[in-house]
Amino acid sequence: MKLSKLLAALFVMGSINIVLAADPNIDKYVVSFPDQDRVSYQGLYQSQFPEGIPMGIGSGLYFVGEEQGKLKFVTVTDRGANADAPQLDGGESKIFVTPNFTPTMMDIVVDEKGAVSINPVSLKDQNGLISGLPLSSEYIGSTHEVPLSETLEILSTVDNGLDLEGIVSDGKDGYWVCDEYGPFIAHISADGTILKKLGPTPNENEKAVASGLPNILKWRQANRGFEGIARLPDGTIIVAVQSGLNIEGETKKTAEVTRLVAYNPETEESKMYAYPIDVDAYNKLGDAKIGDIVALDQNRILVIEQGKSKANGMRNLIYIVDLSEATDLTASDKIRPVEFDSLAEIENRDIQVAKKELLIDLRDYGWQQEKAEGLALIDKRRIALINDNDFGINAVLKNGKDGTKIKDYTLLESGKLALNGEETETQILIEPSKSPDNLSELWVVTFDHDI
Repeated sequence: MKLSKLLAALFVMGSINIVLAADPNIDKYVVSFPDQDRVSYQGLYQSQFPEGIPMGIGSGLYFVGEEQGKLKFVTVTDRGANADAPQLDGGESKIFVTPNFTPTMMDIVVDEKGAVSINPVSLKDQNGLISGLPLSSEYIGSTHEVPLSETLEILSTVDNGLDLEGIVSDGKDGYWVCDEYGPFIAHISADGTILKKLGPTPNENEKAVASGLPNILKWRQANRGFEGIARLPDGTIIVAVQSGLNIEGETKKTAEVTRLVAYNPETEESKMYAYPIDVDAYNKLGDAKIGDIVALDQNRILVIEQGKSKANGMRNLIYIVDLSEATDLTASDKIRPVEFDSLAEIENRDIQVAKKELLIDLRDYGWQQEKAEGLALIDKRRIALINDNDFGINAVLKNGKDGTKIKDYTLLESGKLALNGEETETQILIEPSKSPDNLSELWVVTFDHDI
């Protein structure tokens, strides 16, 4: 393990004891799809995706078990193949290349021959297959994104959309999953049927498609809702908000913590804890994101923290996070949510944030993907992690002005793109992403000590 980086990373608020150890052993795999599972596609760019669009697994990961030397995991996709889009009437939009896609679970099996993903299971509710499209703006939990087709035509919003970002066993035959739209958590059966769905409980005059969680969670930043889910030994479900809440639209750029939410399925009660981000590591606090979480025991979880660093490189770190002394934020939220305060100010309020200790810096060992979005615990010394390849697609500008991005443009009623109010001949094209971005990479990391 790189000592200099380890020591530097541990000098953050909330860190606990330094643990020095030998370098871990890492087995690295590229996940294949032996049954040729792809997302059906007959759109404008079919010639570039003649076999369909690659399956975008890796938004979450859970270890099922080991049998005869084979490791078995379950993983989930997110909302489907989507890409950045131009502004629309001053608001955000998103291109959905395969708008009929249904969020999906799949198995991953790892042995000496490699890693393969099989057995796709589409999620459904009592009305049939669910959608990956965003919620209508009338609901709390809406991202207020306007969904667009690849030809930039406006698509309908839905009331059953999920953008899955995590999965964990329910301790029986089913799973709990989390989503970054609502943000929602849902209890599902092994065949993908949604049994129960929870979201921020609406206040008076608010409308919601699910409730049961604290209302304050409605202030999650768009597309930064729940990004990881874990289950403690006593059955408590822990979910992580990807980035700091943007309360009343005022804390997006200043929040020095994000939230870990504990939900007890038996009592239906919730608690919330503050996770301190590595404030000094980022140019902007909004660059810090959680990738996934997994439980170690009743008090400790592993957390992936990542984002663009001050040096403009990516950070991908896994921390051991101790919740045993963390303060439940429910009462303090009634006075002043912690997102309005610095870490020092939070401490002065006698609010204890979660403690964190660096386990591994993935970049030190050759992690090349932008994000690590799935994390699983195999045993006391082994973890697994996986990236999300975003379905192997990329949106690019044709005839765009140098230095501009897709979001710099505005979509006109004519279907043309405008830049600074002037109509242009710029177009948005969809193309396959290049290696390694298009790969589903899975690592099995073995430490020489118990975690």
